[in-house]
This record gives sequence, structure tokens and C-alpha cells, in this order.
Amino acid sequence: MQSAATSVSVIPAQAGIQIGKVPIIRHLGLAGYVPTYQAMRRFTDSRGAKTPDELWVLEHPPVYTVGIAGRVEHFPRSGDIPVERVDRGGQITYHGPGQAIVYTLVDLARRGLTVRGMVSLIEQAVIEVLGTHGMGAERRNGAPGVYVDDAKIAALGLRVRHGCCYHGVALNVDMDLAPFSAIDPCGYPGLALTQTRAHGVLADAQGMGDELARRVARLIEGK
Repeated sequence: MQSAATSVSVIPAQAGIQIGKVPIIRHLGLAGYVPTYQAMRRFTDSRGAKTPDELWVLEHPPVYTVGIAGRVEHFPRSGDIPVERVDRGGQITYHGPGQAIVYTLVDLARRGLTVRGMVSLIEQAVIEVLGTHGMGAERRNGAPGVYVDDAKIAALGLRVRHGCCYHGVALNVDMDLAPFSAIDPCGYPGLALTQTRAHGVLADAQGMGDELARRVARLIEGK
């Protein structure tokens, strides 16, 4: 893992490029949250009908992010980790090193995907990846994300603009889970959290992120 966050400089694909069925996967390493968020918005605003879809694989330095439904009663009760309000759905969550993040910059309209369909696709990708490591995982009705033994292991949230989505999924791999105790994760007081390392999976966040991105790409390819 890199010792310092990198800046994000992603050049959107230009109109006229041949569109492949498989999304482009980019590995951004340890990247600051705010510049990554800004880059996702720039990419989405500047993309055209022929811009290839992209999946960004990365980790973030410690940060809380709050979706458009965020309520202050769920905010941190202690600590000095920054809090960033963003335009994805959902409440508050935590990101930090050791968590595999895959941002999904996908033209839903072109793929014939609804928002619910994209959420289900991402959840299915997480479930399948965990299954290859011997972990049984499941969805919960009304609570997007993926759970193992009644504990949340992956959180997700999307934003759609002009038929295209951004933001994505965060899979807990081998991280410090303590900052979650200062908030009500995803708006649920006392929500139990877990991570792959706790279930004997030795792959690190970079490896799990790559696996997850490839699985998402494979499922999107079929659309």
C-alpha cells in the first residue's frame, strides 16, 4: 500500500472512440477522496454517447462520506476524521486504507440497466467474489449492501446523471473498523461490521479490488 494519497487525474475518453463491451479498469492506488469525487463528476459531465464505461479501483485515506439522505444524528460522535457531504444516495459510511473501493462509471441507458438493476449487479459481483474465497454472503431487502453472518461487509451507493452512474461499492478487506463505532453506519445504530480478513481471506485490498472490478466488468459485459 502507498504511504500517501495520490491525486487523481483521469482524462475522459473522447467521443468517437470505439466502444468495447468490457469497461476499462483503472487502478488508482491510495487516492484522496475529494479529488476522486471531483474527477468522477467531471468524467460523467464530459462523457458522450461513445465514451467507454470505466471502473476505478482504489483505497482512500480515512474519511467519512455522507449521502444526500444523511442526517446529523448519525454523524461522528468523536474523532478528527474529515466528513464529506456528497451526492450519492444513502447515509453516512467510513472509508479507510485496507478497504477495496470500486467506482462504477457506467452508462446505464446504453447498457439497458435501471438503477435497481445496477445495484443488484454490484451486489451480485460482491457475493460471487466472496464465494470464490469460501464466504457465504447475502443481500438484505431494503438495505443495499452485502452481509456475512448478519454483519455488513460491503456498502454501496450510486448517483445517476444524464443516464450515467458514478460512485460505487466499498468492500471491507483488512482495515481498522474502529471508526465505524463513532457513527451509525448507513444510518443504522449498532450495525455490525466485518471484513474479509476476519474470515480467513489473505488477499489484500488491492487484490480484492481487482477481483471485484473484474467480476463487475464481466457482469456488465453481458448487458
